[in-house]
Amino acid sequence: MMKQKDVNCVRNAVINQMGKKVKVRINRGRHKVDVTEGIISETYPSIFLIKIQETKDMPVRTVSYSYTDILTKDVELILCS
Repeated sequence: MMKQKDVNCVRNAVINQMGKKVKVRINRGRHKVDVTEGIISETYPSIFLIKIQETKDMPVRTVSYSYTDILTKDVELILCS
């Protein structure tokens, strides 16, 4: 069972990295994994937004994830240096 304390810890960790570049590893199930890079742009009480631009020709797209996605390990954030 997830505790509110755990969700708050993840939320605070994401808020502290806001504006920084991260590598996002998404588990799509059935051994499918997507890896992209983006910048944490905004945070809200239950979700956060990441702006992704894969190539210079493509427009910037915004994707959203919930903090529980990180707790359930469906999404993994890795800081880029």
